[in-house]
Amino acid sequence: MRPTGRLHIGHYHGVLKNWIQLQHEYECYFFVADWHALTTDYAESQNIEQYTFDTVVDWLAAGVNPGAATLFVQSKVPEHAELHLLLSMITPISWLERVPSYKDQQARLNDRDLATYGFLGYPVLQSADILMYKAGNVPVGADQVAHVELTREIARRFNHIYGREEGFEEHAENAVKKMGRKAARLYRDLRRSYLEKGDVEALQRARALLGEQQNLSIGDTERLFGFLEGGGRIILPEPVALLTKQAKIPGLDGEKMSKSYNNTIALREDPDLVDAKIRKMKTDPARARRKDPGDPQKCPVYSLHEVYSDAETCRWAAEGCRSAGIGCLDCKMPLIEAINEEQAVMRERARQFEDDPDLVHSILLEGSEKARDVARETLDDVRAAIGISHR
Repeated sequence: MRPTGRLHIGHYHGVLKNWIQLQHEYECYFFVADWHALTTDYAESQNIEQYTFDTVVDWLAAGVNPGAATLFVQSKVPEHAELHLLLSMITPISWLERVPSYKDQQARLNDRDLATYGFLGYPVLQSADILMYKAGNVPVGADQVAHVELTREIARRFNHIYGREEGFEEHAENAVKKMGRKAARLYRDLRRSYLEKGDVEALQRARALLGEQQNLSIGDTERLFGFLEGGGRIILPEPVALLTKQAKIPGLDGEKMSKSYNNTIALREDPDLVDAKIRKMKTDPARARRKDPGDPQKCPVYSLHEVYSDAETCRWAAEGCRSAGIGCLDCKMPLIEAINEEQAVMRERARQFEDDPDLVHSILLEGSEKARDVARETLDDVRAAIGISHR
């Protein structure tokens, strides 16, 4: 996440709940993208450090666990910048100009000068962020799939340019023999099915088979991943977009919840402020008076009920709205209670981190050091493939 200050309930239900689940299913890396913040906010960078702290406290309060996932700050792992530089050498400018968000953000943020290399090249930095950890899955919403696809294209181009080695097929065949007779036969059969028939399931089974091999070196494993598709050695694996279900959280005015619209309910919001904000929240315009029936599908309050309330409460709110059996304030009260109940847990979790900022810094320091260990290994592979190891 880019550090933009305190998070809101849209971040929690749209992103953080997914992270909390994924951290128990995968090896996860979650980082504050402070360099990415500079791509659009380079002229207003004075708050980035405080925003970084606020963001991480919100993560921890929401339930992101540094014992289950690696949490770090992008700029604390300078290897990201080097990989970004090296990838930028092979990335065509036309690829960047066609990224959907490039022109969209220029139009939306027309009060800022975005005619900079940093803004044009930020998708390459994003690719470096992903490829640095040889990520298999990247949890994103539908609007970010294009960025993951660009990352796949950059990885494919890098592997095509630098993944060729003299005697590749001979090295690959020797590596197959190291798998053992039974596994080697299965690998060859699956490879043949993919190359001759385009059997994607065979490709997936072969990749899984390679993942189970204990007696292959990292280099041989990468060769055999590349050999599966008939190309060269895979140095930077192509990631896959892991589409995550994102709850649509309406803002207080019915528009998308966003700090730029000033229509948010913050994580760890004061209970009285939650009460006041929800009481003033817009409802179906058709309910100008208490006796007027409304349509819950046109009411942002009901949309929040669908996120926070059980089926029975949702049914009560919908029927009461359509029949004018309940007033809008009646409808809002269970919602206020549910949001404050959720927030109470977060406020309690956050207290120890707010009282002891050094604890947050130590979590980020430890996570950044762990991330750097992995990043150095990737850069060693990348430098060796390019031919600039200078050992």
